Amino acid sequence: MTSKDCSGISEQSFYFAKRFYTIHTSPVLFSDKKIRKNLFLQFFYATLQNKVLYYYRNKMENKEVISTLSEIKNLMEKSSKFLSLSGLSAIFVGIYAFIGAYIAYYILDPTKITTLNINTPYRLQIIVILALILLTISLITAFYLSWIKAKKNGLRLRLDSISIRLLINFFVPLLAGGILCFSLLLQQHYGLTSSIMLIFYGIALINGSKYTYSNTRYLGYAELILGLIDSFVPGYGLLFWVAGFGLFHIIYGVFFYLKYDRRK
Repeated sequence: MTSKDCSGISEQSFYFAKRFYTIHTSPVLFSDKKIRKNLFLQFFYATLQNKVLYYYRNKMENKEVISTLSEIKNLMEKSSKFLSLSGLSAIFVGIYAFIGAYIAYYILDPTKITTLNINTPYRLQIIVILALILLTISLITAFYLSWIKAKKNGLRLRLDSISIRLLINFFVPLLAGGILCFSLLLQQHYGLTSSIMLIFYGIALINGSKYTYSNTRYLGYAELILGLIDSFVPGYGLLFWVAGFGLFHIIYGVFFYLKYDRRK
Protein backbone atom coordinates (compact mmCIF):
# COMPACT_ATOMS: atom_id res chain seq x y z
CA MET A 1 0.00 0.00 0.00
CA THR A 2 1.08 3.54 -0.70
CA SER A 3 0.98 6.64 1.43
CA LYS A 4 -1.96 7.75 -0.67
CA ASP A 5 -3.92 4.68 0.42
CA CYS A 6 -2.99 5.39 4.01
CA SER A 7 -4.19 8.99 3.84
CA GLY A 8 -7.39 7.83 2.17
CA ILE A 9 -8.19 5.44 4.96
CA SER A 10 -7.35 8.06 7.57
CA GLU A 11 -9.76 10.53 5.95
CA GLN A 12 -12.37 7.79 5.77
CA SER A 13 -11.98 7.07 9.48
CA PHE A 14 -12.24 10.76 10.26
CA TYR A 15 -15.35 11.03 8.11
CA PHE A 16 -17.09 8.14 9.86
CA ALA A 17 -16.03 9.43 13.25
CA LYS A 18 -17.50 12.84 12.42
CA ARG A 19 -20.75 11.31 11.22
CA PHE A 20 -20.94 9.08 14.29
CA TYR A 21 -20.46 12.11 16.53
CA THR A 22 -23.14 14.06 14.63
CA ILE A 23 -25.64 11.24 14.90
CA HIS A 24 -24.76 10.60 18.52
CA THR A 25 -25.42 14.24 19.43
CA SER A 26 -28.60 14.43 17.34
CA PRO A 27 -31.66 13.20 19.27
CA VAL A 28 -33.53 12.35 16.09
CA LEU A 29 -30.81 10.39 14.32
CA PHE A 30 -29.47 8.79 17.49
CA SER A 31 -32.82 7.14 18.13
CA ASP A 32 -32.48 5.11 14.92
CA LYS A 33 -30.62 1.94 15.97
CA LYS A 34 -29.98 0.76 12.40
CA ILE A 35 -28.25 4.01 11.49
CA ARG A 36 -26.16 3.93 14.65
CA LYS A 37 -25.23 0.26 14.18
CA ASN A 38 -24.36 0.63 10.51
CA LEU A 39 -22.28 3.73 11.09
CA PHE A 40 -20.49 2.15 14.04
CA LEU A 41 -19.57 -0.92 11.97
CA GLN A 42 -18.27 1.29 9.17
CA PHE A 43 -16.22 3.29 11.64
CA PHE A 44 -14.87 0.10 13.24
CA TYR A 45 -13.95 -1.36 9.84
CA ALA A 46 -12.13 1.81 8.79
CA THR A 47 -10.23 1.90 12.10
CA LEU A 48 -9.26 -1.76 11.70
CA GLN A 49 -7.99 -1.03 8.21
CA ASN A 50 -5.85 1.74 9.63
CA LYS A 51 -4.33 -0.57 12.24
CA VAL A 52 -3.60 -3.32 9.71
CA LEU A 53 -2.03 -0.82 7.34
CA TYR A 54 0.08 0.63 10.14
CA TYR A 55 1.28 -2.85 11.13
CA TYR A 56 2.28 -3.86 7.61
CA ARG A 57 3.98 -0.54 6.90
CA ASN A 58 6.08 -0.93 10.04
CA LYS A 59 6.84 -4.53 9.12
CA MET A 60 7.99 -3.56 5.64
CA GLU A 61 10.09 -0.72 7.03
CA ASN A 62 11.73 -3.10 9.50
CA LYS A 63 12.53 -5.51 6.69
CA GLU A 64 14.08 -2.72 4.67
CA VAL A 65 16.15 -1.61 7.66
CA ILE A 66 17.35 -5.17 8.31
CA SER A 67 18.18 -5.63 4.63
CA THR A 68 20.11 -2.36 4.57
CA LEU A 69 22.04 -3.26 7.71
CA SER A 70 22.86 -6.67 6.23
CA GLU A 71 24.20 -5.05 3.07
CA ILE A 72 26.29 -2.63 5.12
CA LYS A 73 27.66 -5.52 7.16
CA ASN A 74 28.60 -7.45 4.01
CA LEU A 75 30.33 -4.41 2.55
CA MET A 76 32.26 -3.86 5.78
CA GLU A 77 33.35 -7.51 5.85
CA LYS A 78 34.49 -7.36 2.24
CA SER A 79 36.47 -4.21 2.94
CA SER A 80 38.04 -5.47 6.19
CA LYS A 81 38.49 -9.22 5.64
CA PHE A 82 39.97 -11.54 3.05
CA LEU A 83 36.98 -13.63 1.94
CA SER A 84 38.43 -15.49 -1.04
CA LEU A 85 39.63 -18.55 0.87
CA SER A 86 38.35 -21.82 -0.54
CA GLY A 87 37.30 -24.89 1.39
CA LEU A 88 38.74 -27.08 -1.34
CA SER A 89 42.22 -25.77 -0.57
CA ALA A 90 41.96 -27.11 2.99
CA ILE A 91 40.82 -30.47 1.65
CA PHE A 92 43.75 -30.64 -0.77
CA VAL A 93 46.20 -29.63 1.97
CA GLY A 94 44.88 -32.51 4.07
CA ILE A 95 45.33 -34.92 1.17
CA TYR A 96 48.87 -33.66 0.60
CA ALA A 97 49.62 -34.25 4.29
CA PHE A 98 48.48 -37.87 4.04
CA ILE A 99 50.63 -38.37 0.94
CA GLY A 100 53.64 -36.78 2.65
CA ALA A 101 53.21 -38.96 5.73
CA TYR A 102 52.93 -42.03 3.52
CA ILE A 103 56.18 -41.16 1.74
CA ALA A 104 57.97 -40.37 4.99
CA TYR A 105 56.81 -43.59 6.60
CA TYR A 106 57.59 -46.02 3.80
CA ILE A 107 60.79 -44.41 2.53
CA LEU A 108 62.50 -43.39 5.73
CA ASP A 109 61.47 -45.94 8.34
CA PRO A 110 59.00 -48.64 7.31
CA THR A 111 59.57 -50.61 10.51
CA LYS A 112 57.77 -48.11 12.77
CA ILE A 113 54.27 -46.83 12.24
CA THR A 114 54.23 -43.93 14.67
CA THR A 115 57.69 -42.37 14.64
CA LEU A 116 60.36 -41.38 12.17
CA ASN A 117 63.90 -42.33 12.98
CA ILE A 118 65.89 -39.37 11.63
CA ASN A 119 69.34 -40.48 12.66
CA THR A 120 71.39 -39.59 9.58
CA PRO A 121 72.05 -36.37 7.64
CA TYR A 122 70.54 -38.02 4.56
CA ARG A 123 67.24 -38.68 6.30
CA LEU A 124 67.24 -35.15 7.67
CA GLN A 125 67.67 -33.78 4.16
CA ILE A 126 64.82 -35.96 2.92
CA ILE A 127 62.52 -34.68 5.67
CA VAL A 128 63.39 -31.03 5.01
CA ILE A 129 62.99 -31.38 1.24
CA LEU A 130 59.70 -33.24 1.65
CA ALA A 131 58.38 -30.57 4.03
CA LEU A 132 59.36 -27.77 1.65
CA ILE A 133 57.71 -29.54 -1.29
CA LEU A 134 54.48 -30.04 0.67
CA LEU A 135 54.49 -26.41 1.82
CA THR A 136 55.08 -25.12 -1.72
CA ILE A 137 52.36 -27.28 -3.26
CA SER A 138 49.93 -26.33 -0.50
CA LEU A 139 50.56 -22.60 -0.96
CA ILE A 140 50.20 -22.84 -4.74
CA THR A 141 46.96 -24.78 -4.38
CA ALA A 142 45.55 -22.31 -1.85
CA PHE A 143 46.46 -19.34 -4.05
CA TYR A 144 45.02 -20.91 -7.20
CA LEU A 145 41.72 -21.93 -5.61
CA SER A 146 41.40 -18.53 -3.92
CA TRP A 147 41.95 -16.87 -7.29
CA ILE A 148 39.22 -19.02 -8.85
CA LYS A 149 36.79 -18.20 -6.03
CA ALA A 150 37.53 -14.48 -6.25
CA LYS A 151 37.00 -14.53 -10.01
CA LYS A 152 33.74 -16.44 -9.59
CA ASN A 153 32.47 -13.83 -7.12
CA GLY A 154 33.49 -10.94 -9.34
CA LEU A 155 36.38 -9.90 -7.12
CA ARG A 156 40.05 -9.29 -7.81
CA LEU A 157 42.68 -11.22 -5.88
CA ARG A 158 45.20 -8.49 -5.20
CA LEU A 159 47.78 -7.72 -2.56
CA ASP A 160 45.98 -4.99 -0.64
CA SER A 161 46.29 -3.91 2.99
CA ILE A 162 43.94 -6.67 4.20
CA SER A 163 45.89 -9.38 2.38
CA ILE A 164 49.16 -8.04 3.75
CA ARG A 165 47.82 -8.05 7.31
CA LEU A 166 46.57 -11.60 6.86
CA LEU A 167 49.92 -12.78 5.51
CA ILE A 168 51.88 -11.07 8.28
CA ASN A 169 49.67 -12.37 11.08
CA PHE A 170 49.69 -15.87 9.63
CA PHE A 171 53.29 -16.29 8.53
CA VAL A 172 55.09 -14.68 11.49
CA PRO A 173 54.10 -17.44 13.96
CA LEU A 174 54.47 -20.05 11.22
CA LEU A 175 57.97 -18.87 10.34
CA ALA A 176 58.99 -18.75 14.00
CA GLY A 177 57.78 -22.32 14.50
CA GLY A 178 59.55 -23.46 11.34
CA ILE A 179 62.86 -21.96 12.44
CA LEU A 180 62.51 -23.56 15.88
CA CYS A 181 61.75 -26.96 14.34
CA PHE A 182 64.72 -26.68 11.99
CA SER A 183 66.96 -25.81 14.94
CA LEU A 184 65.74 -28.87 16.85
CA LEU A 185 66.34 -31.10 13.84
CA LEU A 186 69.89 -29.82 13.46
CA GLN A 187 70.53 -30.59 17.12
CA GLN A 188 68.92 -34.03 16.72
CA HIS A 189 66.07 -33.27 19.12
CA TYR A 190 63.26 -34.93 17.23
CA GLY A 191 60.78 -35.67 20.00
CA LEU A 192 58.86 -32.39 20.05
CA THR A 193 59.12 -31.49 16.37
CA SER A 194 55.59 -32.53 15.41
CA SER A 195 54.01 -30.92 18.48
CA ILE A 196 55.83 -27.63 17.82
CA MET A 197 54.62 -27.68 14.21
CA LEU A 198 51.03 -28.18 15.32
CA ILE A 199 51.21 -25.59 18.10
CA PHE A 200 52.70 -22.82 15.98
CA TYR A 201 50.44 -23.64 13.06
CA GLY A 202 47.43 -23.39 15.36
CA ILE A 203 48.66 -20.02 16.64
CA ALA A 204 49.10 -18.85 13.05
CA LEU A 205 45.52 -19.81 12.18
CA ILE A 206 44.11 -18.11 15.27
CA ASN A 207 46.17 -15.01 14.59
CA GLY A 208 45.18 -14.82 10.93
CA SER A 209 41.47 -15.49 11.52
CA LYS A 210 41.00 -11.81 12.43
CA TYR A 211 41.41 -10.92 8.76
CA THR A 212 39.45 -13.73 7.12
CA TYR A 213 36.60 -16.08 8.04
CA SER A 214 36.37 -16.01 11.83
CA ASN A 215 35.64 -19.73 12.19
CA THR A 216 39.16 -20.44 10.93
CA ARG A 217 40.22 -19.95 14.54
CA TYR A 218 38.41 -23.16 15.51
CA LEU A 219 40.76 -25.13 13.29
CA GLY A 220 43.58 -23.24 14.99
CA TYR A 221 42.29 -24.19 18.43
CA ALA A 222 42.08 -27.84 17.37
CA GLU A 223 45.65 -27.81 16.03
CA LEU A 224 46.92 -26.07 19.16
CA ILE A 225 45.24 -28.53 21.53
CA LEU A 226 46.42 -31.49 19.46
CA GLY A 227 49.98 -30.19 19.54
CA LEU A 228 49.87 -29.79 23.31
CA ILE A 229 48.57 -33.34 23.70
CA ASP A 230 51.30 -34.57 21.37
CA SER A 231 53.94 -33.00 23.61
CA PHE A 232 52.80 -35.26 26.48
CA VAL A 233 52.68 -38.46 24.38
CA PRO A 234 56.18 -39.25 23.08
CA GLY A 235 56.66 -41.69 20.24
CA TYR A 236 53.47 -40.91 18.31
CA GLY A 237 54.51 -37.74 16.54
CA LEU A 238 53.74 -38.99 13.04
CA LEU A 239 50.19 -39.99 13.95
CA PHE A 240 49.52 -36.62 15.58
CA TRP A 241 51.05 -34.84 12.60
CA VAL A 242 48.81 -36.74 10.17
CA ALA A 243 45.75 -36.11 12.34
CA GLY A 244 46.43 -32.38 12.58
CA PHE A 245 47.58 -31.53 9.08
CA GLY A 246 45.66 -34.26 7.30
CA LEU A 247 42.42 -35.26 8.99
CA PHE A 248 41.59 -31.92 10.62
CA HIS A 249 42.16 -30.06 7.35
CA ILE A 250 39.87 -32.38 5.42
CA ILE A 251 37.10 -32.14 8.03
CA TYR A 252 37.33 -28.36 8.18
CA GLY A 253 37.57 -28.09 4.40
CA VAL A 254 34.36 -30.09 3.93
CA PHE A 255 32.57 -27.96 6.53
CA PHE A 256 33.85 -24.75 4.95
CA TYR A 257 32.90 -25.85 1.44
CA LEU A 258 29.37 -26.83 2.44
CA LYS A 259 28.80 -23.60 4.40
CA TYR A 260 30.39 -20.99 2.14
CA ASP A 261 31.46 -22.31 -1.26
CA ARG A 262 28.68 -24.60 -2.43
CA ARG A 263 25.92 -22.01 -2.06
CA LYS A 264 27.75 -19.38 -4.11
